[in-house]
Amino acid sequence: MNLQGCGTALVTPFRPDGSLDEAALHALVDAQIAAGISLLIPCGTTGEASTLTEHETQRVIEITIATAAGRVPIFAGCTHNATHQAVTNARRLARIPGLTGLLSANPYYNRPSQEGQFQHFRAIAEAIDLPILLYNIPSRTSANLLPETILRLAELPNIAGVKESCGNLVQITELLTHTPPDFAVLAGDDALALPILALGGVGLVSVASNAIPGPMSQLIAAALSNDWPTARALNARYFALMQAHFTEPSPAPIKAVLSILGRCSNTLRLPMVPVTAATRTKLEALLRELNLLPNV
Repeated sequence: MNLQGCGTALVTPFRPDGSLDEAALHALVDAQIAAGISLLIPCGTTGEASTLTEHETQRVIEITIATAAGRVPIFAGCTHNATHQAVTNARRLARIPGLTGLLSANPYYNRPSQEGQFQHFRAIAEAIDLPILLYNIPSRTSANLLPETILRLAELPNIAGVKESCGNLVQITELLTHTPPDFAVLAGDDALALPILALGGVGLVSVASNAIPGPMSQLIAAALSNDWPTARALNARYFALMQAHFTEPSPAPIKAVLSILGRCSNTLRLPMVPVTAATRTKLEALLRELNLLPNV
């Protein structure tokens, strides 16, 4: 299993009536792989996992696996703030044929200590045999997984790496200074991908790649091969679009972009709502500047 390169935190396409759009999901996954994406993560934050039913979660993962057909690893989102429920969910998802592993974020709302987070993730790891990617995203969970705790968890045999979205380069540098060579540190923020790769990270889990999988894959591949002029040029070209995906709560902006590009409807589930008309106009302008708008 190779976790290097650019992965995509997949959106979950919905029809205008709010139901799961299986055809759009299939097309999205196929286009991602064709464009060079090396890892797919369904049912994460960008996939509005917290609004999906158990059946829908299963279907999204199954469709992603079937469409990928073994071409790239699939790590499904599996996060809960009650450890016993997280373990139950992990065991259920681990039974899905073809699933590579799970991505599990900090327990939200409870605001556990470092020891509490360690015990939480250890319980999940010990419940299944699949590889697990930790997901450190304190801006959403109000819990920060510190380097010393990640390093303790890295000693467990099926904790394979971390998607690091703390946004603190000093903290990430500390982590990368001490991580073992077989532990994957993936950037979790498009805007910080290049500095994290320069420090020793092995890849990115991207939001922008839902819309521009080719350029994002090329950007990460260039950085990993030490072609920094190409990586910097691609980063500069698409940086404004990367940032624009977070001008309103994600995944509303990336879904707006995908709807403008004709790849899925602009439907979200409450409490998420579509972006404002002003934001949509700005997104259209960015896409026009980048020559990404479809010919009409």
